[in-house]
Amino acid sequence: MKKIRSQVTIAIDGPAGSGKSTVARRVAEKLGLLYLDSGAMYRAVTVLAIRGELTTDSPELLEQVKACHIQFKDNGKTILLNAEDVSHQIRTPAVNRRVADVAKIPEIRHEIVKHQQRIGGEGSIIAEGRDLTTIVFPNADFKFYLDASVTERAKRRLAEFRRQNVEITLAAVEAEISDRDEKDKTRAHSPLRTADDAIVVDTTDKTINEVVDFIIARVSEDKSTSEK
Repeated sequence: MKKIRSQVTIAIDGPAGSGKSTVARRVAEKLGLLYLDSGAMYRAVTVLAIRGELTTDSPELLEQVKACHIQFKDNGKTILLNAEDVSHQIRTPAVNRRVADVAKIPEIRHEIVKHQQRIGGEGSIIAEGRDLTTIVFPNADFKFYLDASVTERAKRRLAEFRRQNVEITLAAVEAEISDRDEKDKTRAHSPLRTADDAIVVDTTDKTINEVVDFIIARVSEDKSTSEK
């Protein structure tokens, strides 16, 4: 495993299903970095909304978000919400349908961003999610924007559902992703966009390993971050 010598922040941005989570986890493993999944945090608070039957603008939901504790274990494979494993619950169609509406609430985003920035100050980190390169870590040492066609992203998400024994059609997943893209790009607060200094990577025809190797190569090229 390679090591990063100095404290470094790698931020990965991009739309749903572009490969951000899988790529970031593998890079974290190979470089010995702390891993942060921004999307999982918004999904976790969406679970709070669903369980409490709360609307996105509910003051009670905001209070629960302020009080909740979200942790990543096993290099991001396990997500704990107030010490409860919600790793599977946050990936269900029910959460998919509501997470964009929860994530567009400025007050909720403000609380999540504060938590993410606190984590980022704890050491070398790779963080992935929408607006990571533009809002959360605008001064990240390395910024990557992963993208892929809607069809390819839908196929990846469908495979994820199949592994969870969730019955849903490809057409339905494509519709959900297209809707999520529109909401993410047009929301008034922190819309999804490509940072001017981000390296754009089209992952449509690339394997996970190819993307991981590309990112590690770019980081390793910088002598200030490579351990001798």
